[in-house]
Amino acid sequence: MPDFPGGAEKSRTAKVALRNQLLAARRSLPPETRVSAAAAVQAVLTDLVRVQQPTIIGGYVPVGSEPGGPDLPSVLAGHLLLPVLLPDNDLDWVRYDGPESLRPGPRGLLEPVGPRLGADAIAQAALLVVPALAVDRSGLRMGRGGGSYDRALARARRAFKVALLHDGELLASVPGEPHDRRVHAVVTPSEGLSDTTDWTK
Repeated sequence: MPDFPGGAEKSRTAKVALRNQLLAARRSLPPETRVSAAAAVQAVLTDLVRVQQPTIIGGYVPVGSEPGGPDLPSVLAGHLLLPVLLPDNDLDWVRYDGPESLRPGPRGLLEPVGPRLGADAIAQAALLVVPALAVDRSGLRMGRGGGSYDRALARARRAFKVALLHDGELLASVPGEPHDRRVHAVVTPSEGLSDTTDWTK
């Protein structure tokens, strides 16, 4: 686990402030910018899937201003697992069977309908695509604060882990806490795929 000097409370306060700033910036994005950004991100992911040919992919359904667009699952396709939010903020997983299998879930999410595979099902994924509000040059990911994807990232030990961002959300550093997890790479509309392990600190 990473070490965060200055204490968890200081880091938590910094995360709240940065999270609010990033969410406000996302809300201000014009609709045409969101559409073009989603197309660019999807094109990169299509290439990544074609090159890696993962047998099982873990993904999600972007909502609102999240990068990737609401049709992201159709782009990932194949043997795709999508999350179902549990009452304790953990994630169960269900195989994606097309857009008609999605239903409204809690907190404005779209979730798949089908047999629940359990929280540990994501351990079988070879590629895991996750949302993020920001990622730093070491791959440290900052989400919305529920810890749902930190748990999934911890379980998906064999997966190549990729976070989707808007331009300007790839930062020099983000405040972190011991439970926060890292990703191997990020995708942004302008920069495409960036491997966090190759960044110069």
